[in-house]
Amino acid sequence: MVEGIIIEGCIYGIMALGVFITFRILDFPDLTVDGTFPLGAAIMAAFLTRNCNLWFALSIAFAGGFTAGMLTAVLHNELKIPNLLAGILTMILLYSINLRILGTSNVSLLNVKTILSDVYRFLNLRFGFTREISYMLLFILIILIIKLLLDLFFRTDLGLTIGALGNNQQMIVSQGVNPKIIKIIGVGLSNSLVAVSGAFAAQYQNFADIGLGQGIIIAGLASVMIGEFLIRSNNIFWLTLNVIMGSIIFTAVMYGARILIFDIPFLEASDLKFVQVSLVVGCLAAILFREYYRKKRRRSE
Repeated sequence: MVEGIIIEGCIYGIMALGVFITFRILDFPDLTVDGTFPLGAAIMAAFLTRNCNLWFALSIAFAGGFTAGMLTAVLHNELKIPNLLAGILTMILLYSINLRILGTSNVSLLNVKTILSDVYRFLNLRFGFTREISYMLLFILIILIIKLLLDLFFRTDLGLTIGALGNNQQMIVSQGVNPKIIKIIGVGLSNSLVAVSGAFAAQYQNFADIGLGQGIIIAGLASVMIGEFLIRSNNIFWLTLNVIMGSIIFTAVMYGARILIFDIPFLEASDLKFVQVSLVVGCLAAILFREYYRKKRRRSE
């Protein structure tokens, strides 16, 4: 169970890092995520079922997510469509594209060679690790690499400019930087991470489904918000680490909801969403109360 929570927390943590870039760094609420998550899964499934190179498939999923994010930014920049509506338009567009890529609403990956199956075979032969332990080690390694690369990126001139754009667009313009290009790069990068997360989710769940990304933005936002209350810091290292930890906590809460459904007599399986949302709201409320009393205690001191 713990291994499963960490694995899913890391997979959705990649997606949450993408949401963090648009939601917190760029200040660009982006609903494209609900379309790019299944886009990554669909691209990965399409390549895997054709026995293509696994890492090439992952890089195409990354590029596909970047293109989708770029489209949202272009709609916003050039046609002056509000960012929320631009994201919704791209998300709806992606539904048709994803169906085209998949060819059907659901594709099974049960008997297909994946990155996960390769890693499991190697670690099992060398060290005797079980499937869950192998997957857990793989995803911890992947998310740490992505986190460190993001940390390095946001210390470069381009990364700092993306961060500055979210705080003060006028300042960026006065420095002679084109904010439209920066938005395209930022939203593109965000959605490319979401697509990679979708590609890994499809491999872990052994299927790609057209409805895979339904409501996934909620998981991303909840992970970002939960993570923000863990360690107070403006340092990018802690900010990205908080997002990952927030994703793991969110996944644990979802697991808890599934257990509660079966343990409480008057609850039915159809109440799962209600229980999940209640637990997330409860967690966020508890964190807010904690912050409130912490500030109150500081004032009294």
